[in-house]
Amino acid sequence: MQDDREEEDRDGDEDKDREPGPWEYRAREGFIRKLIPGEVIAAVPAARKAAEVEGRRVQFDFLDDEAVLKMLRLRSIDDEQLISAGKRAGYPTAFILFGLFVYWGAYVQAWESDRNKSLFYAGAGAIVAVTLLLFVVTLVRQWGNRPRQKVRARAAAYRKIAHIAAENGGDIPTFYPHYGPYPFAANFHPEADELELPERNRY
Repeated sequence: MQDDREEEDRDGDEDKDREPGPWEYRAREGFIRKLIPGEVIAAVPAARKAAEVEGRRVQFDFLDDEAVLKMLRLRSIDDEQLISAGKRAGYPTAFILFGLFVYWGAYVQAWESDRNKSLFYAGAGAIVAVTLLLFVVTLVRQWGNRPRQKVRARAAAYRKIAHIAAENGGDIPTFYPHYGPYPFAANFHPEADELELPERNRY
C-alpha cells in the first residue's frame, strides 16, 4: 500500500511537468489520466441509459469522445482557476487577519488607552469587513460564472455515469474520472455560453 502511494506520488510529479497528450486530461492534484472511450460506457446498459437521460438534461452527448475530452479539460481549467482565485483572495485575507490579531495581542490590549483601543477596534473592524467582503465577492464570481457552472454540471453528470458503469461491471478504472463531485455551483444554465479551450489544451 505504501509502495503504491509512493509510486503514485512519483507519477504525479512527472505529470505536473508535462501537458496532457492525445485523449488525456489533467485530473485532481495534477495527475494526467486517459479518457475511457464512450463505447466502454455504452456497453453497460444502465450507464448507457444514464448517459441518455443526463444528456437530455444538460444538452450534451456523453458518448461523444471528443466532446467529453473537451469537457474534462475545461473542467480541469475551471478547477485550476478556482484554486488560484482562492489563493489570491485567501492568502492576503489570512495575512491581514493574522497581523491585526498579533498587533492587538502584542501591543493594543496592554499598552493603548481606552480611546485608542476603541479607535483600533473600529479600524480593525472596518478592515476585516472590507477584506472578507472582497474575499466573498471573489469566490462568488468564480463559483457563480454561468458558463463554468454549465461545464461543472456536465462534469458532475459524467462522473455519475462513469460510476454507474463501474458499479455494473464496466471496464472502468477505480475513481474514474478522478475528480470530486461538485456539491454546489454546478447548475445547468442552457442559455449560458459554451466555453472553448485555450490553444494549449486543444486536441
